[in-house]
Amino acid sequence: MLFLVAALMLLGVVLGTVAHAPLTVTALVAAGIAVWLGIFAVRERHSRRTSAN
Repeated sequence: MLFLVAALMLLGVVLGTVAHAPLTVTALVAAGIAVWLGIFAVRERHSRRTSAN
């Protein structure tokens, strides 16, 4: 329960920051996160395929 409260507080801080940041900064950070998640997904898929064989 405490984890949920902390996560919601952090989400509120992040959303408040995004609301005051310029659109270009927000778009760049969002693109960076998307690239990071894409690389993570590719690495996870690759590691699961190689460990199964």
